[in-house]
Amino acid sequence: MAFDDPVLWTALLKIIGVNIVLSGDNAVVIALAARSLPPKQQKQAIFWGSGAAVIMRIVLTLFAVALLELSWLKLIGSVLLLWIGVKLLLPEDGEDNIESSSNLGVAIRTILVADLVMSLDNVIAVAAAAGGHWGLLITGLAISIPLVIFGATLLLKLMERWPIIITIGAGLLGFVAGEMAWEDKAIEAFTSQYPPMVKYIVAAAGAIFVVGLGRFLAGRNLKEAAAEHLESQGAHPESVKSDTAR
Repeated sequence: MAFDDPVLWTALLKIIGVNIVLSGDNAVVIALAARSLPPKQQKQAIFWGSGAAVIMRIVLTLFAVALLELSWLKLIGSVLLLWIGVKLLLPEDGEDNIESSSNLGVAIRTILVADLVMSLDNVIAVAAAAGGHWGLLITGLAISIPLVIFGATLLLKLMERWPIIITIGAGLLGFVAGEMAWEDKAIEAFTSQYPPMVKYIVAAAGAIFVVGLGRFLAGRNLKEAAAEHLESQGAHPESVKSDTAR
């Protein structure tokens, strides 16, 4: 790809975008794991824990890029990515189960384990956005991960103030999922019959699907939570149902 190729810049922006949107929880985990350390060791835990997590994530993503070149795996990955996008729009339970420690080594280990468990969505999304270009992938990660680590607090505040950022991020994941599914080698004989523009129509449909389903499920969960709260306050079940149905 040429340096002035718009496709290159679009792919790079997608990598940075999905990585920032999906890494908010990881930034929170880092803060929670280091919260019981003295101030000086907190900085060390964040630096070494984040650095090790970055290296681990790059290695995992490189494996994911290689695997996505196999037939059928892009289709499977696109389904996973659609669900990840929908899940992004659902209320979170929080990370209260992340244990803090007064020991620097234990805190770093906690950060690494938690990041490994929580990075599946990030790895799949970034690998898909890279489109098989390893140099582009590493560049995108190199730019976006420091932004996440050092701007975590600002990013989380921005997302809380303007929830539309999360919705846009979820839509972006749906778009990437649509593109990835269309590019799978297993259906190449079928997709090659259509003009390139059809891929972007499918990608847009993926974005609409994620945002639509995500908002529907989030609304349903909100109604169920409201009903449970009212019932716990002693409201009659029938009145709870009528209230939540309005």
